[in-house]
Amino acid sequence: MVRIGIVGNGIAGLTAAIALAKKGTEVYVVGETIKKTNSYLAQAGIAFPILSGDSIKNHVLDTIKAGRHLNNEEVVWSVISRSSEAYDFLLSLGLEFEENEVEGGHSFPRVFTIKNETGKHVTKILYTWAKELNVHFIKGLAESLAIENGKCYGVFLDGELLRFDATVLAIGGYTALFKYTAGSPLNLGILIGDAVMRGALARDLEFVQFHPTGFIGKSGVKLISEAVRGAGAKLINSNGERFVNELEPRDIVARAIYMQIQEGKEVYLDATHVKDFKLRFPQIYAFLKQEGIDPEKTLIPVSPIAHYSIGGLNVDAYYRTNIKSLYAIGEAANNGFHGANRLASNSLLECIVSGLEVSRTIFRERPKLRENTEPANTSQEAGDVEQIRKVLWEHAGIVRRGEKLKEGIKKLKNIEADERIKCLAEGILKSALWREESRGVHYRADFPFTREEFKKPSFWRC
Repeated sequence: MVRIGIVGNGIAGLTAAIALAKKGTEVYVVGETIKKTNSYLAQAGIAFPILSGDSIKNHVLDTIKAGRHLNNEEVVWSVISRSSEAYDFLLSLGLEFEENEVEGGHSFPRVFTIKNETGKHVTKILYTWAKELNVHFIKGLAESLAIENGKCYGVFLDGELLRFDATVLAIGGYTALFKYTAGSPLNLGILIGDAVMRGALARDLEFVQFHPTGFIGKSGVKLISEAVRGAGAKLINSNGERFVNELEPRDIVARAIYMQIQEGKEVYLDATHVKDFKLRFPQIYAFLKQEGIDPEKTLIPVSPIAHYSIGGLNVDAYYRTNIKSLYAIGEAANNGFHGANRLASNSLLECIVSGLEVSRTIFRERPKLRENTEPANTSQEAGDVEQIRKVLWEHAGIVRRGEKLKEGIKKLKNIEADERIKCLAEGILKSALWREESRGVHYRADFPFTREEFKKPSFWRC
């Protein structure tokens, strides 16, 4: 029987596991508890253009507009055309959505949600079904990919080689390489860097989405979902002035908040007029109350935080990397779907579509191993990751400049850390330096306009 290894147990990985198990393959999922995934933490919802009055075309146009026309249009049409399949897949598992809402950049209320903790509910039901289908779960973090001569043979876990006929990376992105993020601290992108150092191609690493409304409190960094703004919450500064349309795409809103903060003003989210806040946003209400804030009566202090890495391992429309038998899905991958800026709630849609699609790709290709191959384990000590986070936050943050990027590259060289992490961080900095324009989430103060000659993806190898 074909043995498939899926590294990561978020929504993309679990979807792929279920789809492959249904096809009769032996599936192994490697990861920590599902509660540590970005998928589980996802608050808002999933974008499906399936309601009367909406259309696939409208969703495609919204996605390309948000992505500043850097999207691969073929991929955008492909993913969004599979929305009804993704929706029906979830319903077939027994999932029930409660509401549909509008979010920034969408021209229609097509974001389907469950109590604004959609990720938690979707992840739990996927996990339950994967267990029912006898998917094998191996607890732990894969420390290295087993790659030799341009082919992947599995992963190393605690020094032991786990051999797979095909390996799917569903590990999320690399936002944990930035100082402030509400995402999983596990998202350091180590295996992305590992794959790149072993010959894989990375794409668009400079595009890191900063969520406009992060909350930095005593218990850490949290996220105030975009759905709160969709419900009518307003952004105001410490002078009581509203300074941006809250439902503009995230890059515009995040940059507007950043500029207010740079001018010495504090920024708040005013949700006091949002009806039934506690009922609609229970997760957000709970952590704000723990911080001594009643969002129904009090302004919420906010600032942008690193939220989603648009860049990742370069894959084709079928989620194949250029390494044989190695596939990537979800936030770990990039095939041009998001372009230069991810449209809100397209991420979970991509997770489900990519999980279903990669299962078909693997089943078609039926990859086989050479059992006598003995790949090397390339795991290393993590080292001074905090310094890397500091460098990226200060030199490759919301607003960038060429000189600051060059300084960041120099500083990175002197940091003692896992070379795979440094490879990825270097790719972020150098890709941002190469892109001498402002497009989507990538904003260069020294090149503040979009330039036609940069209407193309960037690629990176260490």
